[in-house]
Amino acid sequence: MVIEIMTFRLRTGVGEAEFMAADQRVQTEFAYRQPGMIRRTTGHNRDGGWVVIDLWASTADADGSLHGWHHQPVPLEFMALVDEASVRTQRFEALD
Repeated sequence: MVIEIMTFRLRTGVGEAEFMAADQRVQTEFAYRQPGMIRRTTGHNRDGGWVVIDLWASTADADGSLHGWHHQPVPLEFMALVDEASVRTQRFEALD
């Protein structure tokens, strides 16, 4: 299993409700339609930081979603709300 963690900040002027609506669309209209997607969750902290954690069945599944992430309307709408300069993505192999 692969754990993918993306941390970021929202663009100036983007509200939590607007972002969460876009995030919900990513979950229902994109993420859970991808082969190998096990779980996706979103969180934030008091300092304005956000995190999305995806659990994938394999690295191949995670890699396979990237084309759609960069080209389909729903993920592009989500990313339009994110300060792209703040985005950090890491992947880890689960040990349990």
